[in-house]
Amino acid sequence: MTRILLTTTSFQDTPGRHHDLLAETGWEVVTARGPLNETDTLALVGEFDGYICGDDAITRAVLEKARPRLKVLSKYGIGVDKIDVASCTEFGIPLLFTPGVNHTTVAEHTFLLLLALEKHLLYHADSTRAGGWKRKTGHELLGKTIGIVGMGRIGKEVAIRARAFGMPVIGYDLFWDDAFAREHGVVQAELLDDLFAAADVISLHTNLTPETRDLIRAETIAKMRPGVIVLNCARGEIVNTHDMAAALRAGIVGGYGTDVLDEEPPSPGHPLVNLENCIVTPHVGSRTSESVERQAVAAVTNLVRAMRGEKPLAQVNPEVPVAKHA
Repeated sequence: MTRILLTTTSFQDTPGRHHDLLAETGWEVVTARGPLNETDTLALVGEFDGYICGDDAITRAVLEKARPRLKVLSKYGIGVDKIDVASCTEFGIPLLFTPGVNHTTVAEHTFLLLLALEKHLLYHADSTRAGGWKRKTGHELLGKTIGIVGMGRIGKEVAIRARAFGMPVIGYDLFWDDAFAREHGVVQAELLDDLFAAADVISLHTNLTPETRDLIRAETIAKMRPGVIVLNCARGEIVNTHDMAAALRAGIVGGYGTDVLDEEPPSPGHPLVNLENCIVTPHVGSRTSESVERQAVAAVTNLVRAMRGEKPLAQVNPEVPVAKHA
């Protein structure tokens, strides 16, 4: 029987028609609670034909053990920085993903973090919950300039919402969409340094690559406005943890709102999780009922199509052909 490994917890925990679609295949589905590190992933793979993964560490060693039985790898989501894409391609394993399913949800979460920081939401809620009535003066978003690093689907949704709050928007992307920028009044920053210097709020929506790893570090923070707010709903490694913690303690960065960390879940004593001017959520920016169902349906559809030798919705390595296996 065709056997499938499923490790994404939001897929498993959220009701929706993705469960029916997977059950209708008649395949044996084995679940684990990801995201898994390399050791845990290695312990599981080897006896599965298909794999629906989240942010598991899928290294070359994992893929070597998974083959030759593993025929299709279906990523639940869009970030493939935890997957050895080159090895997938070398081994002839189609790597599928699900772009265009969570941009609304992540953009909303970005503003959740921003508003919580600017209005001191946790301070006030914790005070009243404890029987107090402590108050801090917050800030409006109106008139604050937001700089968006990465003007893809999510960055564009953030820009639309920022304009609704009355925020001037500047953006940076290697692939600039002139039509969108004109329609929504987004000013293009020719250089990242220009965006850093001009923005009161910086929101990160770029992929994790060798070029973007530690993009936000002491050197680049020094180019930002004093008291800048930084938001990260992309990848934790884009921000240098120790440099950000130091800047927050010194008040150079006024606040950091992040849904991602360089270590997930964080170990005890992680430098960012207990700072008063830092809000960390546990990588839930895309975890809404609506988004999970869209994402999970796309991941299952990709897997089913590829296993049947049909064209998937989206493939990271399209040079690898899909072949019928079920």
